[in-house]
Amino acid sequence: MFKTCYLSSLHSIMYPLSFFLFLPRSIMNFFLETIQVLLRKKNVAGEVVLITGAGSGIGRLMAQEFAALGTVLVLWDINQEGMKETAQLAKQSGASRVHYYLCDCSDRMSVKREVGDVSILVNNAGIVTGKKFMDAPDSLIEKTMEVNTMTYKAFLPAMIANNHGHLVSIASSAGLIGVNGLADYCASKFGAVGFAESVGLELLATGKDGIKTTIVCPYFINTGMFDGCQTKWPSLLPILNPDYVAKKIIHAVLTDQVYLLLPKSIYLIAALKKLVSTFSVLFHISALTLLTSFYIQNSLSLSSLYLLSQ
Repeated sequence: MFKTCYLSSLHSIMYPLSFFLFLPRSIMNFFLETIQVLLRKKNVAGEVVLITGAGSGIGRLMAQEFAALGTVLVLWDINQEGMKETAQLAKQSGASRVHYYLCDCSDRMSVKREVGDVSILVNNAGIVTGKKFMDAPDSLIEKTMEVNTMTYKAFLPAMIANNHGHLVSIASSAGLIGVNGLADYCASKFGAVGFAESVGLELLATGKDGIKTTIVCPYFINTGMFDGCQTKWPSLLPILNPDYVAKKIIHAVLTDQVYLLLPKSIYLIAALKKLVSTFSVLFHISALTLLTSFYIQNSLSLSSLYLLSQ
């Protein structure tokens, strides 16, 4: 009886606590994004901005946006012709200098020699296999994880030494909510979100508050990466316009916004997921409580029957 009451009391305490622990982050991020509009934007003129996956899509558009702010651009991609085109567009947009390299982390020493330390790193490169988990070759899964999560370590030491920089992780809403048929992609993006959050917290814990972090989680963007994808609720979850996304990312960087979820409905969906997960956990706790009570009662009944039979 005591054990059952204790578990019921625990359940009643956990419910409000879980609500306040799991729900606020997405709601808080929504309000913070709204408030960011009123904040003063920082000046990034002269900053060295490295953008991975800059040969097309969002990477190219961000390069043009950063170029207009007078930055030095370093472009990485596996598409040489795409990078050349992006470089030309960036110069036309006002970039003070533009450098581009075939995407290879070993090129970081060349970057350092030619343009100095990178102060804004935009980890935008990403790949998707488009296959079910069991159908995707191991090599492609490993490549997805590597490309979608690893870039920070090459350029973070200089930022730490100067206590100055900005880490921008272009993750995905698939890094917040699982998607059928995108197991490896979701795993890499969940990893990217957790990785960026953890690195940001490590920097704060060591007093490196001059290095900012922005984590971007957009819904599907109309860049060709997810050709054929359709949205079931276009008014709630529209396929995003690339120009709109690029401008929102730049604004988030300039105002040191930590989280950017697009569209804004993702804040609500992420919060509801946490809430549903909380209810699911509480349901299992309740079920466990009932089962525990059931087993205790049955054990007592069996013991009583045994004693009565003696």
